[in-house]
Amino acid sequence: MKLTYNVEDRPKFGQTLVFAIQQLLAILAATIAVPAIIGNGMSQSAALFGAGVGTIVYLLFTKFKSPVFLGSSFAFIGSMFAAFGGAASAALGYLGLIIGAAFAGLVYVVIAIIVKFAGVKWINKLMPAVVIGPTVAIIGLSLAGNAVGDLSKGNVTHIVEGAAEPVQSASVYVCLLCGLLTLAVTMICSVYGKKMIKMIPFIIGIASGYALAAIFTVIGNAANVEALKVINFSGFQNMQWYPDFTFLKAFNGFGEITPQFIATVAVAYIPVAFVVFAEHIADHKNLSSIIEKDLLEEPGLHRTLLGDGVGSIAGAFFGGCPNTTYGESVGCVAISGNASISTIFTTAILAIISAFLAPFTTFLATIPSCVMGGVCIALYGFIAVSGLKMIQSVDLGDNKNLFVVSVILIAGVGGLSVSFGKVTLTAVACALILGILTNLILKGKKDKSESVSEEK
Repeated sequence: MKLTYNVEDRPKFGQTLVFAIQQLLAILAATIAVPAIIGNGMSQSAALFGAGVGTIVYLLFTKFKSPVFLGSSFAFIGSMFAAFGGAASAALGYLGLIIGAAFAGLVYVVIAIIVKFAGVKWINKLMPAVVIGPTVAIIGLSLAGNAVGDLSKGNVTHIVEGAAEPVQSASVYVCLLCGLLTLAVTMICSVYGKKMIKMIPFIIGIASGYALAAIFTVIGNAANVEALKVINFSGFQNMQWYPDFTFLKAFNGFGEITPQFIATVAVAYIPVAFVVFAEHIADHKNLSSIIEKDLLEEPGLHRTLLGDGVGSIAGAFFGGCPNTTYGESVGCVAISGNASISTIFTTAILAIISAFLAPFTTFLATIPSCVMGGVCIALYGFIAVSGLKMIQSVDLGDNKNLFVVSVILIAGVGGLSVSFGKVTLTAVACALILGILTNLILKGKKDKSESVSEEK
């Protein structure tokens, strides 16, 4: 994959700003979705602020060599619910979010120390291309349902007599049209665009889809036709002009801490950190293949782990949500051909600033799900394809390799997940574990590609 801007390249300031806005759009929906799901008065602006701070922390630890944005982690949603569920008050619940993130970050620190002294060769042997390739593909494929589901959703709801909850106003076909236009424009700009247009397909695609959705919504409001109302503009009426930071809400919870509560939070967060560790490796292997530099070697897995761990603590301190490296960000790098670290840094600064710009964040929140769904089809698809590209050199005529890839793909696409109380092994984690076990069981037989790799 040919990059227009590599990691160390610095586009002009104006270009960097535009590229950063594109990155922000790519990660926005997921980053603010986590606090919305958790509820309990959590601030989406604070989560965005925490993601920006967490990303800067990550960049510092990785010596500005790993171009990826950190956003709110979905893996810790169950843990965050547990923190609030085991708290006697909201303040203690917020304090639990910070304590839990500290526990998860500590897991990363411990693993980073082990990796520092033991090296990464054992990881490469445990997770060779035949294992990590299809696992990366599963990261994209496991998100396919979200992208397709969003294609048929708008942001406006209305009350229907007899219905238990408000129902969506916009017609599925209207939403689908907006989403598919977004996807079409994104693809055309990326494939046929020249210079700048080729590098900002998401901005142009989202703008096109949003414009169509706005036209439908204006007509729907004027004619009072619910089926045409796609965008919800009501958020502009009650804008919150500053973030509600987690540490401010947690301050009053110190006097309520009990050993039982700390134990509850620890059990909820620590096991999940090990699950996210597996996804951390897959994300960085994927990013390494895109920029053609092994990030596990330089700046080193121990540094990426420390950056991710401490970045998660920072994210929770400000916004309540532990952070993690985002596949959407990796996909944006791949499609735009821009791996410039200055773009990621500028994105982090924009995230921090925008947390205080209510009109801007409110506008971003009005982007309908169908428009983001059109973009995410491309983003998640690129993640899946980049994983499959990793196994190009693997001999799939060898039954050993065929079994490993098959097990991972079927377990991942099938959505295999296992729960142990409040801890859930995601489909990606289960697929990776099964793939590792299958590879170890059949390890006695080496294929030609592995032999060549070892000789190198």
